[in-house]
Amino acid sequence: MATGTATGTGTGTGTGAATADSAGTTGSAGTALAAGAAGAGAWGGRIRRTLLAALVAAAVVFPVSAAASAEAPAPAPASFAEDAAPQVRYAANRANLAEAARMAREGDRTGRATRLRAMDAAGAAQFLAFDGRGRGRAVEVFGELETADRVTVLVPGSDTTLDTWERFRAGAVALQQRLQAEHPRSAVVAWLGYDTPGTVSTTVLTAARADVAAAELAPFLDRLAGMAAPGARLSLLCHSYGSVVCARTSTGPAVGDMALFGSPGTGAAAARDLPTRARVWAGRGSGDWVANVPHVRLGGLGFGADPVDPAFGARAFTAGAVGHSDYLKPGTESLESLAAIVLGTTPASEAPHA
Repeated sequence: MATGTATGTGTGTGTGAATADSAGTTGSAGTALAAGAAGAGAWGGRIRRTLLAALVAAAVVFPVSAAASAEAPAPAPASFAEDAAPQVRYAANRANLAEAARMAREGDRTGRATRLRAMDAAGAAQFLAFDGRGRGRAVEVFGELETADRVTVLVPGSDTTLDTWERFRAGAVALQQRLQAEHPRSAVVAWLGYDTPGTVSTTVLTAARADVAAAELAPFLDRLAGMAAPGARLSLLCHSYGSVVCARTSTGPAVGDMALFGSPGTGAAAARDLPTRARVWAGRGSGDWVANVPHVRLGGLGFGADPVDPAFGARAFTAGAVGHSDYLKPGTESLESLAAIVLGTTPASEAPHA
């Protein structure tokens, strides 16, 4: 993930979708977990502990739906100089993507090959980073990054991979279209710069993947600020497990806002404990199953305080009736709220950052 490889996001990193966490996924696995957790808030601490243990057991006993397929053949990611311009990166990564699709096809991985070709169907995709190996990593830009003074980074949650990229991408496109309608100098970056956990796995219940991801995301944000227009303001929009990643990411002064949505918790007790001076926002749709997940933290399992609880101290934003995978769908109240956060047009009456 260091600079110079496509596994290090943004200069070469090398971070949803067909499951519960990416910003456009089905959520079936997550719904099953949440169903087991429903009603936990009304029970005592001992029951909540038992329930969390049951979630862990379910992740161990039923890993089949999240099991990784055999690794698809792919070339090593492209390498870049630290100061390589976005256009240089885009061209090299398009070539790498095409080669990965060819190798997947010849390796009898036709499904992966088809999905990779779809990632650059028009031959003009803008990838700052791409790594087709394994579950894959990619960082795609929507809009003109070099002239943008409002740059949004989307951080997805569990089960976001190259094979589920199209759903993650759809959310990024919807947000970019909404932003550009009001502010043409906007860009959205879809950041798949880490190995996301499986929705049905033990890793999704701990911060281990998030800690590794945060160590990649922080320097990427610094580099990204240097690629955008001078003085550009960055916003982090963090979905589901992605909110755990963002909550562990030390951000510089360029990041003005951090929005957590569909969050299971962050591992922190309050917004003031996060390593950022950005304004911290939180929202949850009334149809989101994650509301039924117990907000407990025991021995490294679980993520504690609920970010939408007023006691957490985040600024609240309205998410409407959306489900877990619907926050960035066109026409939703949640998309309008997130766009307003990025553009700085939110009501002044929001709860202050504690």
